[in-house]
Amino acid sequence: MEQNVNFKIDEKDLRILSALKENSKLSTWNLSKKINLPVTTIHHRIKKLEKIGVITKYTLELDEEKLGKHVLALVLVTVGVDKTTGFGVDHDTVAREILKFPEVQKVYTITGMTDILVKVRTKDNLELNKFLIKRLRKLAGIERTQTSIVLSEFKK
Repeated sequence: MEQNVNFKIDEKDLRILSALKENSKLSTWNLSKKINLPVTTIHHRIKKLEKIGVITKYTLELDEEKLGKHVLALVLVTVGVDKTTGFGVDHDTVAREILKFPEVQKVYTITGMTDILVKVRTKDNLELNKFLIKRLRKLAGIERTQTSIVLSEFKK
């Protein structure tokens, strides 16, 4: 990604980004109709936003409930000492290991009383329990976890 410090994000760019955040599948023609800018302007601005690294990827959002993943949980993880070596464990290393589990959607290293926040999706509470006890807590350096099950989710 090229970093161009001379490129300034303006109101037109923000309109394009806002429309793409709503639906990244929109074609340049549909974007043109939606935000009333010429197709060529939109095309060139999107290419420039990609080139300078403002747009990093295009993705989709799944309805996890319809895919059978009914439980959303947030897990706070405290990192300590690897019991096998006696040395402290690097938080980023633990975070990358956690991210490898298929139940895990996102991992954040955070400030505060704990070190890592993990967003997890499972079929049910039994699957969540198995994930926590038999897999997550077995990772080297994980001292303790605290899990909250999400009751309601509000999206922008």
